[in-house]
Amino acid sequence: MADGRRRAYIGSFTAAGGPGIVTAEVEPGSGALTVLSSVNAVQDPSCLTLAPDGKTLYAVSETADGAVAAYRVDGDKPEPAGRPVPVDGSGPTHLGLFAGHVLTANYGSGSVTAVPVRPDGTLARSASSVLRHSGAGPHTPRQQGPHAHHVQPDPSGRWAVSVDLGTDSVRVCTLTDGALALHRETALRPGSGPRHLAFHPDGSHAYVVNELSPSVTVCRWDAASGVLTSLSETPVLPGAPARDAYPSGIVTSPDGHFVWTATRGEDVLSVLAVEGEELRPVTTVHCGGHWPRALAASGGFLYVANERSGDVTWFAVDPLTGIPRRGGSIRVTAASWVALG
Repeated sequence: MADGRRRAYIGSFTAAGGPGIVTAEVEPGSGALTVLSSVNAVQDPSCLTLAPDGKTLYAVSETADGAVAAYRVDGDKPEPAGRPVPVDGSGPTHLGLFAGHVLTANYGSGSVTAVPVRPDGTLARSASSVLRHSGAGPHTPRQQGPHAHHVQPDPSGRWAVSVDLGTDSVRVCTLTDGALALHRETALRPGSGPRHLAFHPDGSHAYVVNELSPSVTVCRWDAASGVLTSLSETPVLPGAPARDAYPSGIVTSPDGHFVWTATRGEDVLSVLAVEGEELRPVTTVHCGGHWPRALAASGGFLYVANERSGDVTWFAVDPLTGIPRRGGSIRVTAASWVALG
């Protein structure tokens, strides 16, 4: 920010009483959050991402009709920058910036959409491409068809990577002249239900958190060829998981030494140590609320959006063990996402 203060932007489900997008100030020393404002301009802005220059915030509208919206964030309250743009897909759950476009992962329709970004950060009036997934999995009714749940660029910026819970696969795509095209699809274990993905900071590996079988799949990533190779799968919970244990978010530590996941139902954060091409479970800690939907990490702190308890909790992370220690929380009804500026 121009004033030197750091911001956190928190998405929420307005259909469940959420305030829309909340802006909070981040205290550098403690990681504590202080609410500054909220804006309710689109329905269910459940996932957010910031432009690299920090001047524009993008949000999905996770509705049946599906849309993406842009906001100016040069002050304490985001200001809508144009009208929401339809993504020609239903239930967009995630978005990322890639090759001059906003990409959305549309869970309901099982597709990925590309919407061009203009030089001033605003969005074009319509999508340039929709790539529809195909396939299914053995877990019914969750895998009767494709359900794209996550999309982002790889660290090299050459490829777009999307995770599909319904087809138990990760797709690597290209974007040329506004058109998305499938480059390669990597199959994961049938019935695992991959949800989100996080890359190792050095770009050599990717970690996929599985929602339907509480685990993380470790993959090797070759940016030169755009090939993702599944290596192993590590449980994120000790012992047999509860029936309603559904992992959600995953992040890597900035130094690449740890991976953290959140699991709804169990309401825990799992700490996994990176040991070469393997992950070693360290411990689990309580998430500070109920139904942790998303995680964010920055500056030695971990942030958790707890959807059903309606709060965002921050933790200070021990740099040697990776274990988070609760610092505090702020109230955000139906919190679903934290994007850090």
